[in-house]
Amino acid sequence: MASFKYNNVYIKDAFSIAGPLEAEGQIRKFDLTLEDYYFKEKSFIDAEIKMQRVVLEKLLYRNKMMKKIDLLIGGDLSNQLAISNFGAKDFMIPFLGLYSACATFAEGLIVASNFIESKTLKNAIVITSSHNLNAERQFRFPIEYGAPKASTTTFTATGAVGTIVSNEKSKIKIESATIGTIVDFDQYDATHMGAVMSPAAIKVLMDHLNELNRTSDYYDVILTGDLGKIGMEIFQECLKVNYGMKLKNHLDAGCEIFLSSQEIYSGASGPVTLPLVLFNKILKSDKYRKILIIATGSLHSKDTTNQKKSIPSIAHALSLEVIS
Repeated sequence: MASFKYNNVYIKDAFSIAGPLEAEGQIRKFDLTLEDYYFKEKSFIDAEIKMQRVVLEKLLYRNKMMKKIDLLIGGDLSNQLAISNFGAKDFMIPFLGLYSACATFAEGLIVASNFIESKTLKNAIVITSSHNLNAERQFRFPIEYGAPKASTTTFTATGAVGTIVSNEKSKIKIESATIGTIVDFDQYDATHMGAVMSPAAIKVLMDHLNELNRTSDYYDVILTGDLGKIGMEIFQECLKVNYGMKLKNHLDAGCEIFLSSQEIYSGASGPVTLPLVLFNKILKSDKYRKILIIATGSLHSKDTTNQKKSIPSIAHALSLEVIS
């Protein structure tokens, strides 16, 4: 059994930075919006590092917690977690770097929640980021190459999100979580992440519901990470055919950032996608009191895809409750 229930774990605060295209999309209002992809730096890598540093500074200073954070948990899409390592190096906070692709933020929340529930720690920060031009260069092609894109392709969102997880009671409780398992359905197309990740999302959803003895309508909303438009359709259709489950409360974060008029292929992707939507749309709405987030990640590299290996995937689930 890979599900846990928590009694004393809360989200104290969050801070979000969004890129210029993201701010022109459906949500529009973030804590900070970039004017361009450089963020007044000389390179895209430096821009993403700066995004993480700014998020950390804002959370620490406005909550007066410079010496009260016991652990920093971070992850990104860059090789060897370079962005998170450089972003954290001057803060002198114990650091754990995680990689679960676009599911990294949820994995970080689970790790922080287990530390806090066990009373090992009192306060932790979980942070993640992605930058379209860094990710495109690493996983696909630099934009200067001019490679054509398939309609199934998702567009890596640019931004950074951090949150303080604490044992101090707040309006948002982390109620339970389910750790996902790696799923490989022999998918080989790195331009179709929705098909790759939807089986993992289904697996962790069913595990979560079965292990906690719940039905899907227990939640006001089930928010998947970045399946995109086509992946969301695959996810819903497979649930209907294989489990007789028709979700009426499902949203996909990859479909909630950009407008259709922006023509961003199948939608947004990247580890920042789900937290951008969670903190800037879902948790700011009065409609949602019980929230299940399912972060999805594609566990491939350019080397494994070039060697024609299949693409495994992972998804992690967390249940959040908005307390009156």
